[in-house]
Formats: sequence, structure tokens, C-alpha cells
Amino acid sequence: MFNIIARPTLLAYCQQYPSAANALKQWYAELHELDFSNFNDLKAVYGSVSIISDNRVVFNIMGNKYRLVVRMVFAYKAVQIKWFGTHAEYDKIDVTTVQYRKS
Repeated sequence: MFNIIARPTLLAYCQQYPSAANALKQWYAELHELDFSNFNDLKAVYGSVSIISDNRVVFNIMGNKYRLVVRMVFAYKAVQIKWFGTHAEYDKIDVTTVQYRKS
């Protein structure tokens, strides 16, 4: 089971992107219950997931309409939400450095 940091960040994105709220909540529930030892285990369940530098992982949400960037530390079973947005918005960010910013 992974500890997802921080749920308020996820809920803020749900408010910002209401059409993706159910998909984000489903992702949270799934990841919170699953256990992965490494990226290969994660990839076996989430086939479209991509790993970036600094343990950053990109999930496709609602097919490929939205992207979720997180930092996953498998040894500590921790996930930190870094960024969420549309695929078009994703194309404009630096996925290796992007951080969540409160509005």
C-alpha cells in the first residue's frame, strides 16, 4: 500500500478539472490499495505509465486526455503529487522540475 502525499493536492486538482475528478479519485483509490516493488511492477498494471528522472512517473488519466506527474519512492511506498493537467498543458511544462503550486 502506497502513501499518497498529499490528498488535498489531489482534491484541488479535482476542483480545477471537474471532468477528470472521478478518474483522479479512482487512480487514488487504486494506487492506495496496490503494492509495487519497482517500476516494472507498476508498468505491469499501468501499461502506459512512463518513468522520468528523479523517480518521477507520468500517468495517463482518462485515456490520454490528462497527465498526472508524481514522484514515486518504491522503497518508502510514497507517492508525491507534482502536477496534473491536460495533455496540451503537459506539453508546455518541464516534467523533470514541475511542482504543485497552490492557486
